[in-house]
Amino acid sequence: MAHTGGCLCGAIRYAVDAPLRELRACHCIDCQRASGAHGAVVAFVRREHFRIVQGTAKRYAKKADSGRTLFRYFCGDCGSSLYSYRENMPEVIGVRAGTLDDSSGLRITAHIWTKSAPPWSYLDPAARQVPGQPEGPPRPA
Repeated sequence: MAHTGGCLCGAIRYAVDAPLRELRACHCIDCQRASGAHGAVVAFVRREHFRIVQGTAKRYAKKADSGRTLFRYFCGDCGSSLYSYRENMPEVIGVRAGTLDDSSGLRITAHIWTKSAPPWSYLDPAARQVPGQPEGPPRPA
């Protein structure tokens, strides 16, 4: 098993059976609101490499700033945001990096929606900076 993770209370657990190679920090307003922080840090994986091994996540759907619907999954008990996918790319899951049991070795490769980033948010100058939605899909594992 390449990676495992879950929510704060432990009710929901997941497994990823592929290496994670790209982390994006999204600073859009929706990710700020959903996280209660500067945004969301997401690792991308193909759906066939992701599975829930315990519990059932609740779903929330909303049209994002990109104009496409984003389906967000979270724990109904503790509220932890776990993963999401976009309607135009249902085969790619965005796993919230903070829910991984071990994220050592991963680093943010891109900051997206930087035009919405709060002034107190750190944008790593070594990572690619995109003011809005990047062109093309992420490179999932």
